[in-house]
Amino acid sequence: MNKAEEFSNRWGIVLASLGMAIGAGNLWRFPRLAGQYGGAFLILWIFFLLAWSIPLMMAEFSIGKKYKSGVIGSYGHLGGKRMTWGGFFITICTLGIAFYYSVVTGWALRYLGLSLENLASFIAGEPTIARRLEKDPEYLNEYWASVSNGSVLTVFLYIAAIFIGIIVLTKGIQKGLEKANKVLIPSLFILLILVTAMALTMKNGIRGLEYMFFIDTKHFSNPTIWIEALSQSAWSTGAGWGLIMTISSYSRRKEDVVLNTFIGGFGNNTASLMAGMAVLPAVFALSATETEAISYLQSGNQALMFTIIPKLFSTFTGGAVLSTIFFLAFFMAAFSSLLPMLELFISNLRDMGLTRHTAGIRAGIFCALFGFPSAWSLNVFNNQDWVWGIGLILTGLLIMIAVLKYGAAKFKKEFIDQDSDLTIPVQYFVWTLTFNVGLGAFLIYWWMSQGYSEYPWFNAAGQWNVFDVYSNASIATQWAIVLVVGILINRYLYRKFVKRKK
Repeated sequence: MNKAEEFSNRWGIVLASLGMAIGAGNLWRFPRLAGQYGGAFLILWIFFLLAWSIPLMMAEFSIGKKYKSGVIGSYGHLGGKRMTWGGFFITICTLGIAFYYSVVTGWALRYLGLSLENLASFIAGEPTIARRLEKDPEYLNEYWASVSNGSVLTVFLYIAAIFIGIIVLTKGIQKGLEKANKVLIPSLFILLILVTAMALTMKNGIRGLEYMFFIDTKHFSNPTIWIEALSQSAWSTGAGWGLIMTISSYSRRKEDVVLNTFIGGFGNNTASLMAGMAVLPAVFALSATETEAISYLQSGNQALMFTIIPKLFSTFTGGAVLSTIFFLAFFMAAFSSLLPMLELFISNLRDMGLTRHTAGIRAGIFCALFGFPSAWSLNVFNNQDWVWGIGLILTGLLIMIAVLKYGAAKFKKEFIDQDSDLTIPVQYFVWTLTFNVGLGAFLIYWWMSQGYSEYPWFNAAGQWNVFDVYSNASIATQWAIVLVVGILINRYLYRKFVKRKK
């Protein structure tokens, strides 16, 4: 039984793809990496868009468009009876991200509220963030600690964001997801343009732009920048998540796979560049020295977004307005990406025979329950980001392996070329997928071999170090649990999600 719902036109699915891709990572992670490595990172980031993300996104888009099912069903149709567990792993990996990503929407609302409060204080002549920082230089650090650990308000706000998303999605694809993105995505781009324009007009703002695009060739010999560029491209475009597979399952039969993929991929990169062009000039303009600006940019994701940006914006007259616009854009970006994550869950539940309304309620309850640990503890949040963020490379590998098993050239001809006016060389598709299987496997090995924890596998007492935030043991254990469960219930998954829909 195919899904009856579909987007009303091409722009519906394009906006949905952009909403999925343009998220917190664009405003949160990209500016730090661009600030840390400059133009060298940008070159590699664009390279991996073409070499990794675009081919993978085309594969996902065409799989969903072909089989009109959720991720488990669509992957099982392509991979066959013995590989249906792969769709299960992709689904759980993306849900693992959704559970903690929903918390980011709660953080975004907290900081939007802080910015609005600061704006109101500025207008009323009452103490602003700048005044508070004069009295207590640790004010923003303490505020971030209160937001990210043990905050009842944060828990309430992330749950509220989840159920607002569920309300939107229970209205259906055209009246819910498509309608929401028609408001969210244009508004987000307008806000990014405003922030960028304001940042570039500041004194020394253009210096941040020069720094962002300056190419220092010594960075190319650093292996870290290569995996940072790949992970940013995969994370930001949504390649390997199964989200594009979900969105395209609601596409029209004649939808152009190649054109939509390129619009989504380059549209996402455009939003990232705009975010970088807003944040880096602001950091340089508002820092006392260039050394201090670079130090800010290299201080880490959370530090840059939630402590340094509010501090910098508080130091000049229009900062209260700029901060409000920035965190409104940040919330819109986070929320627009949360919607397809919830839809992925709903889509799989609907394949089990549930109505959209019932599936939506269950998806909301699950996300609220399993997101709670990340909302309550930043250590849990960081662990889940670590485990499932790296897991995106593995999910991408699973999709590419299924396509290669089918036959990459045959897949392109039968899945991609059928309704695509814009075509790509078959060699490009085949060679990139084949190369990326080896690349992905190497990067997972390389990443885990670095030992980001003091005790990557076993602690000082010789025990399996599963509860360490950044240990390899934590990654391996959680991946293994999902893989083993998926393999054990593979027959059930095939019967429930694939065979019953043939």
